[in-house]
Amino acid sequence: AMAGGLEPHLAALRRELGGPAVLSVLVALIAVAITFLIWRFVQGRKSSRKAVLLLGLCDAGKTLLFARLLSGRYRDTQTSITDSSAVYRLSQDKSTNVTLIDLPGHESLRLQFLERFKAAARAIVFVVDSVAFQREVKDVAEFLYQVLVDSTVLRNAPALLIACNKQDVTMAKSAKLIQQQLEKELNTLRVTRSAAPTSLDGSATGGPAQLGKKGKDFDFSQLPMKVEFVECSARGSKGEEGEADLEGLKKWLVKVA
Repeated sequence: AMAGGLEPHLAALRRELGGPAVLSVLVALIAVAITFLIWRFVQGRKSSRKAVLLLGLCDAGKTLLFARLLSGRYRDTQTSITDSSAVYRLSQDKSTNVTLIDLPGHESLRLQFLERFKAAARAIVFVVDSVAFQREVKDVAEFLYQVLVDSTVLRNAPALLIACNKQDVTMAKSAKLIQQQLEKELNTLRVTRSAAPTSLDGSATGGPAQLGKKGKDFDFSQLPMKVEFVECSARGSKGEEGEADLEGLKKWLVKVA
């Protein structure tokens, strides 16, 4: 009945516009305009997220890495108990910049600081101590799992870099080995969390039920965000006197800005 009621109006509109072909063009133009507005909205949301979060366990080297990126110089650091932020210029063109935010890695603080800044994250640098990795792999995977199942992180899908730091030390593990071990640990965590009972407040634990693809062993390519690995050294091969080895990290920052 409604279609029948609209038909006279559509017929009149066709006559006014010169026939059905023009009306089709008009409908197509409206569809394009709506698509463009949606695209602008999505891009606007993305461009409003200018923060690059530095995450990781205590003593992974986040704060020294933060200082080296900003000043190029070495400085002694202490365990952070609050966040530090600064504008990092990616080129001589001063309009190209991001806000680096160094978040505390202490177990009692890291999730509350992530909660505060996650919505602003354009990208995340997850810093790993490549020397202590074998000893800390379970803790590293636990924190990374908490980041990856966060609903805001999943929805915004910020680019993720696993920065394998302290490569200047002979005993440092390679990025390839770190990736393999993390995928294995995250796969184990996914299985144990999906089988876990509800928490004390009655809600399900572990965020979304499934990390990656159901029925397949976990690997980073299954995530909604692009994940890359890089080897770096905030101290540099010559220690305090030398230059940091952050070329891979700097190139990645330019790419995600």
